[in-house]
Amino acid sequence: MNKINLSISPPIAELRENMVFAANGNVIIAFQAILPEIYSLSENDFEEIHSAWFQALKSLPTGIVIHKQDIYLKRNYAAEKLPKNTFLEKATHSYFKGREYLEHRSYFFFIYTGNKAFNRAKYVNPFKKVNRNVTTELDDNLKKFQNSVNDAVSYLNNSRKLEFIPLTETKIKSISTEFFNGFQEGFDTNILLDKNSIRVGDNNFDVLAVNSELCFGESVQSSKTNDRFTSDDFIFHQGFIDGLGLNLKENHIVNQVIYLDDRQKWRKLLDARVEELNKSSNFGSQNKVVLNKIQNILEQINNDDTSRIIRGHLNVIYWHKDRIHLSSINARIKTEFKLIDIIPYYPKGEERKNYFLNSYFCFSSNFSNEDLYVTDLKHSLCLFINNTNYKSDSRGIIFNDREYNIPVLKDVWDENKIRIKARNFAIFAPTGEGKSFLANNILRQYFESGVRLVIIDLGGSYTKFAKLYPNDYTILRYENGKSLGINPFYISSPDDLTADRLEDLSEFIFELFASDFKVSKAQSVSIKKILLDYYTNFSGNYSLHSFYQYIERHKTDILEDLKIHPDYFNINNFLHIMSEYVGDGIYSFLFEVGEDQTYKIEDKRLIVFELDEVKDNKEILSVMLKLIKSAIQRTIWRNRAEKGIILFDEFAKQLKFENVLESVEFYYQAIRKQNGAIGIILQSINQLPHNSTSSSILENTQVIYSLRNEKGYEELQKRLNLSSHDLNQLKSIKNNFIGDRKYTEIFIKIGKESNVFRLEVPKEVYAAYLTDGAENDRIMQLYTKLGSMEEAIKEFTSNTSKL
Repeated sequence: MNKINLSISPPIAELRENMVFAANGNVIIAFQAILPEIYSLSENDFEEIHSAWFQALKSLPTGIVIHKQDIYLKRNYAAEKLPKNTFLEKATHSYFKGREYLEHRSYFFFIYTGNKAFNRAKYVNPFKKVNRNVTTELDDNLKKFQNSVNDAVSYLNNSRKLEFIPLTETKIKSISTEFFNGFQEGFDTNILLDKNSIRVGDNNFDVLAVNSELCFGESVQSSKTNDRFTSDDFIFHQGFIDGLGLNLKENHIVNQVIYLDDRQKWRKLLDARVEELNKSSNFGSQNKVVLNKIQNILEQINNDDTSRIIRGHLNVIYWHKDRIHLSSINARIKTEFKLIDIIPYYPKGEERKNYFLNSYFCFSSNFSNEDLYVTDLKHSLCLFINNTNYKSDSRGIIFNDREYNIPVLKDVWDENKIRIKARNFAIFAPTGEGKSFLANNILRQYFESGVRLVIIDLGGSYTKFAKLYPNDYTILRYENGKSLGINPFYISSPDDLTADRLEDLSEFIFELFASDFKVSKAQSVSIKKILLDYYTNFSGNYSLHSFYQYIERHKTDILEDLKIHPDYFNINNFLHIMSEYVGDGIYSFLFEVGEDQTYKIEDKRLIVFELDEVKDNKEILSVMLKLIKSAIQRTIWRNRAEKGIILFDEFAKQLKFENVLESVEFYYQAIRKQNGAIGIILQSINQLPHNSTSSSILENTQVIYSLRNEKGYEELQKRLNLSSHDLNQLKSIKNNFIGDRKYTEIFIKIGKESNVFRLEVPKEVYAAYLTDGAENDRIMQLYTKLGSMEEAIKEFTSNTSKL
């Protein structure tokens, strides 16, 4: 039995930033590879990444070894990024903390050996120091190596899909320690090697490898069909060996080692090998197979001037405490290889030990000819893993990934406008698919992070969520004969009467009494003059009613006093039309000023307008929308430094009225000047009319959410200019409402980035988002009884075993 003690034979002689001077004489430049999210890549994306790899690596000098190492470790979700201040935040934090998932790290090492021939014995002691002193000086050859690596990395970074970050000295030391410590934490241990096993601490290790041309089937590709998501009407792609990556869901390492050889030398060797096999091909079918494969390689090299001959080695190292489970992992890895028509080699004894140790980046140049397959660089690059876990932003809305349902934070606000220029969003989903549930999830998290909300709702979907914050919300709903409590004319001091305020008020007045014709500049100036006169000379309570009375009282002389031509403002017309909203007018109750609620609205961060009762009354809805506009101007518009969101739920029902679409377009135009966003919720994009106004709205909507739609997504793709892979992602959406981990899947596109996420929530959050049904009624009854929505949800969830 061999025992390795790193304190006696350290593999690293010196570190200089991300350059490693190994004790065996190798010089390594080390990077961390930042890869795209799993499931985010299309077939074309995989081809583009493959091309980028080839273009970057093909011109590297002969004698360099490339080692791509993908490490997958079982971890428990720490929940450190999740906030835990409010009731629902605490529930979410507790629910997900400790959930198991697979962490993925991808490293890339460029290795300079100083030995272009790579003549190695079958077994090399990797810890044996070279006879000469280890050089740490950058001679001309090392400088050329460094420059060529920098050129390759710059090219890859410019590909936009890949990013390479130089590893720090601390991180390189950590990688070494972890590898030789068997990825165990909290203690140091030794590696025990014998003919039958590799044991590091409590873990047993094993290896499967691709070490010969005989291992490969007919062909390799940059990607293959993802059978899990592919259906009859669409094809979903994954990387060629992605089955050995995150999908394996076990502790393991995938090592891909490439030796950049001299093209002419290996062409001659292959020619000689073909001649030798031709003589012996009649003595066995195996010889014929090898002959055909080598002839194919030679043909590719001879026909493609851009080809780069390489020798390569691929292995998967895996480990577990239990030897029986280790055998199970072995069988699963073999199955994954079989699916891509590759027959792996299972090394034993000295060879297994050799493969394990040479998978450490300082020793990657120690493989012998017998451990390496010969092929073209393009072929070997198909064996790279090009994606990783879902990426969590530093802050944002919590969704879940598609692999383990662990939380993923997505910054859909994008303060610095890195991904999007406009943060407006749209939610598309048929009835019953959970669009209000999703909207509650997004808005609740925005609200708890300090964003002010104005929600225009037709279905009462946000009442329960709002009642969790009793001091911060107000719900304004139309009730016949009752005032809404919004006084657009209220000002707290003369300083409130700014030019913007006068503009807003004049627009409000004209929308009430002159909605049937276009307002001229002369008319606009006239009403602003009258408003200024009213605020200057009237000393009572400001309101629509007192403004009306002020004009009525001074109708004989006000135009002359203010030098307004009668053609510019028709007083009799104004008094006639506006009489419906004052005194004994049929809609006067809307503007009655009793207890003034302006303060209540302006001080609330969550304002919900419930319009369900007036959705079929064009006149009242029109007035309500004008009042909403006034409220938005007094809240969302009030402070540009404050973030605000306006949401139009059940937007299609509101579109029945002519002025709604134009009003929303106004918000879209105005929001650009504010620190805000607008959201709309639709059952189908077809509910938006095909006109310039709708086009303008869609162009300014850069965050798209779509839930499952059995009727298809072609119209959504067409009107939003979604890519073919976006469409495939949409078609792959599947929900799960069975078992302990129920979830909904959501397609999310932020600017040009898209993927399918999940929404899984704890029972407390689920209860808060319910909008109808017996469970919702039960919670509302508890709220009436207890007077606290938080206490109502706690009692409901404690008495409900399964939600």
